[in-house]
Amino acid sequence: MKKLSLLALTALLGACHSMHPAAKTSLDGEVFYLQRIALPPSATLSVSLQDVSLADAPAVVLDEQKGPVKGQVPLPFHLSYDPAQVKPGHRYSVSARIEVNGELMFITTENHAVQLDGNDPQPLKIRVDAVR
Repeated sequence: MKKLSLLALTALLGACHSMHPAAKTSLDGEVFYLQRIALPPSATLSVSLQDVSLADAPAVVLDEQKGPVKGQVPLPFHLSYDPAQVKPGHRYSVSARIEVNGELMFITTENHAVQLDGNDPQPLKIRVDAVR
């Protein structure tokens, strides 16, 4: 009877473990720009973590944070991803954009590569440049 109870308990614990998704890992950082201008209250920030491995295909978004800007630069962000989504040999990047009333005002113009191996420096500093 003890063996049967132990076997049932082990099966139950295994089922519980498989019901919970894998732990997420996160990247924290801040978006900034060099111009000395304030953002209007209608500004929105969008930051995304993307797999940019394929040059001839759209980037695959692993996570994205979108919402109204609260305060002024630097603007904090938090991105989460499942480490199981990270594929060996793939390239990953963080990009950001600031829009005002649906019109693009600032965007990343440089590649902000991340390794997603737990050794990325945090907080990440992501510079956006004015759209002319």
